[in-house]
This record gives sequence, structure tokens and C-alpha cells, in this order.
Amino acid sequence: MLHLATDADTGQVVTSVLTSKDADDGSQVGSLLDGVDGSVASFTGDGAYDRDDVCAEVAARYPDASIIVRPRANAVSSGTVETAPTQRDAHLRCIAERGRMGWQRSSGYNFRALVEADISRWKRVIGDGLHSQTDGRQATEVAIATKALNHMLELGRPEYIRTA
Repeated sequence: MLHLATDADTGQVVTSVLTSKDADDGSQVGSLLDGVDGSVASFTGDGAYDRDDVCAEVAARYPDASIIVRPRANAVSSGTVETAPTQRDAHLRCIAERGRMGWQRSSGYNFRALVEADISRWKRVIGDGLHSQTDGRQATEVAIATKALNHMLELGRPEYIRTA
């Protein structure tokens, strides 16, 4: 299973991790953050990342980073919501006040669509699976694919403008 971290501003694949099919997305956050050079302004993910260990991992490495993860439908506030609310608690409060769509607009969660486009680009250009069979060769295949996609983006990225 391939886990990717991309820069939402540039579309560049920043780092990747290959795992077995048993590994879930949230458990790979530490490995992905290990591959990031420089600072991280925000971490954005879907409901699979709505876990305490994910928030703790990001906060430990990048204390000033915004953590924008869609809370699960049955999410509840932390025990410290009254005394020391977390970013997640603020998201839950915003959802209660503005609704899920209002939260998505105000938090910047909608930028996640750019990352989904990056994943879609990977699947369209590189494909859904890897051709190599051994771990070392798969890692090399991913590195080559990443370099090729990033180079393609350096040549030009489309700009989308809403007309209606």
C-alpha cells in the first residue's frame, strides 16, 4: 500500500511510505513526517486521521501547524474542552455552529480536494499498482514515479477558474 504526502500549494509529492495492506493511513503519519524537509504549516486529512495519536504526532513535531482533519460523525469533544480546548474541539464547535459545509469552508478543509487531484494524477499517469515484486524494487519504482510526476508539475500546472 502506498501512502503519499503532498504539498497542497504545489502538487508536489513530498514523501511516500510503502506498507503492507494491513497498515492503516493514520499509523503512517510518523513515517510520512520523517520524510518531510522543512516546516509544515498544516496537516489535512480525512476521517481516517481523526485519531489522538495522529494529532499528537503532528503537534509534537510541528507545534504551530494547523491540524485540519474531518471529525467522524460520532465525534465527541475532549475532556478538556472547557479548560484547554484542542484544535479538534474547535472544529467540533464550528461544525455545531455552522454545519459541516460551513466548517469545511472556514477551516480550509476544501483544499484537500487539491491533494485528491494529486492522487488522481498519480493513478492516471503511473497506475493503480506497482509492477515490481520485491520491496527494494518497489521503493525504487515509487521514487522514479515521484520524480517523474514532480518534474511534470515543474513544467506547468493548470490553473482553474470558475466561470459560472
